[in-house]
Amino acid sequence: MNRLTSSVIFFAALLSAPFARAELAESAEQVRPILLNSSAPDSPLRTLTDQPTTLHAALAGKPTVLVFYRGGWCPFCNLHLSELRNLKPELDRQKFQLIAISPDSPAKLNETLEKDELNYTLLSDSSAAAIEAFGIGFQLDDATYQKYQGFGVDLETYSGGAKHHVLPVSSVFVIDARGVIQFSYVNPNYKTRVPLALVRAAVVSVASGEAGKSLK
Repeated sequence: MNRLTSSVIFFAALLSAPFARAELAESAEQVRPILLNSSAPDSPLRTLTDQPTTLHAALAGKPTVLVFYRGGWCPFCNLHLSELRNLKPELDRQKFQLIAISPDSPAKLNETLEKDELNYTLLSDSSAAAIEAFGIGFQLDDATYQKYQGFGVDLETYSGGAKHHVLPVSSVFVIDARGVIQFSYVNPNYKTRVPLALVRAAVVSVASGEAGKSLK
């Protein structure tokens, strides 16, 4: 096989690949999030009824606040998910939707939805495909994984059997109707979450068309 043929096969494989993958970080502090003004990458996901879907299908050409959280086992995440309910009236006025994604299985998502009485969409990324594609995933080391197990948190059980031990850094992305990321907040410290006022300001900016304009 000559070099030209090899190159053609290589690029054909890239073009035929349905979803982008990014390299996982070794720790939360080493994640490399997708850049502003990038198009939101498509990724396979599961609905609450355990049906296959994709991120692009969920976005559906609508401006979106997209949240990544660690899982329903995380008290900081649950508090954040509950607080996000307060954004819903403003998002409705601005015609935005709110979607939260975690590695939890659909069954675990339903538990979270019922427990916290959430009024927005939850999607399962138990394969960690979306987490990787957004560059916010990191591989949990064996010692920390076992430590979590000691606390009664089995990530494999929460993900529905996935053994990748991948978690997302807590993140919020504001995506416009074209699917372009106009705002992001990514914090390796899972105890610190984005202020709702900052998300509101980003939503208003995107809705008004101010976000993404170059300085003159």
